[in-house]
Amino acid sequence: MDLELFKIAIQNANNILIISHVNPDGDTLGSMSALYQVILNNFNKSEQCVDMVYNGIIPEIYNFIPYINKAVSPENVKEKQYDIAISVDIAAKDRMGDSLPLFEKSSVRINIDHHKTNTNFGTINHVCANACSCGEVMLDIFKELDLKIDKDTACALYAAILTDTGGFRYENTTAQTLLKASELIELGADPAQISRYCYESKPRNMVLLHANCMINAEFLDNNRIAGICITNKDMEKYNATNDYTEGLVEELRRIKTTEVSYVIKEVDENTSKVSLRSKTADISVVAQVFGGGGHTFAAGCTIRKPLNIAKDKLVEEIRKVLG
Repeated sequence: MDLELFKIAIQNANNILIISHVNPDGDTLGSMSALYQVILNNFNKSEQCVDMVYNGIIPEIYNFIPYINKAVSPENVKEKQYDIAISVDIAAKDRMGDSLPLFEKSSVRINIDHHKTNTNFGTINHVCANACSCGEVMLDIFKELDLKIDKDTACALYAAILTDTGGFRYENTTAQTLLKASELIELGADPAQISRYCYESKPRNMVLLHANCMINAEFLDNNRIAGICITNKDMEKYNATNDYTEGLVEELRRIKTTEVSYVIKEVDENTSKVSLRSKTADISVVAQVFGGGGHTFAAGCTIRKPLNIAKDKLVEEIRKVLG
């Protein structure tokens, strides 16, 4: 993407939409919030000119992200027409959920992302597959265009980078990642406070759901594959919202013998949502079999099958990449 053209497009737009992916995480929400703030602070736009939309539920732990309370569901703005729609941290169009029609009918469609499986679905695409997070991509764009980054924007970007690197523990953490996190701290981000919000503020029922899931986890192929199936009854038992399953697949990957971990959640009787993690195998290949995508060691997809059938098909593909 020609960043100067991006800057001009923002300057000339009267109505701008920023879109997060379905079941939003810290990276998509932090990136969305940061872009929202930068547009308001640098382009002389009012809040009425810029909308943020999320798909699903914003997890409670991310309510601290500045201005995230301004985000609305697609239903609230479905009748509006936008000059520009910008997707952030979205690898494929179907990951926009109910926001897709808003994106499709916008005059200019900008795709900003860091997933190697991104399908370049925008009229303008800026995909940096070597970046640890969309937050890192955003920071590079802001710096390249010499845009003001205030304390709240730094907080949002730090949350994006922190969560998508698993607290700087995942393979996508590089020297550049840490340098950029340092820059954001210098700009006002509070690393200890943000870490507490992200990792030490879980609702009680979320912890109980995780405990129940871990007890019932399944281990296959000499414990190389670890998985959890979550039914709607499980969710009802703990009065859990979809965001309560976040982190489970990483818990399974932490087990010494695990090479690939998965969590399959029942959506309805014919649809199952999958999260995948790996230590060495490229599980983006597995996700792509079912129309999903992601990174080498972190990916996801939706399988249009009942839970048990989806699990069997998923395990079959996992075994192929493990050899």
